[in-house]
Amino acid sequence: MTVAARPPSRARLAIFVFLGVYPLVTALIYALAPLTVGWEIWQRNLVMVPIIVVTMIWVIIPRIHRHCGRWL
Repeated sequence: MTVAARPPSRARLAIFVFLGVYPLVTALIYALAPLTVGWEIWQRNLVMVPIIVVTMIWVIIPRIHRHCGRWL
């Protein structure tokens, strides 16, 4: 008899994602600010958001599941 795995807690997953994404967003803002002086906010976001999304999908969320899965 197999035991069904329980789904991860959305609240705990959200906390772990926040803890991973916040430093990424903050670092990107500081890194891109000197390169995007004079750009409109939508132009900065057009550069920053794809970097954040790709990093979340292929780096942050898999690491959360691998290293913090038992707490989810």
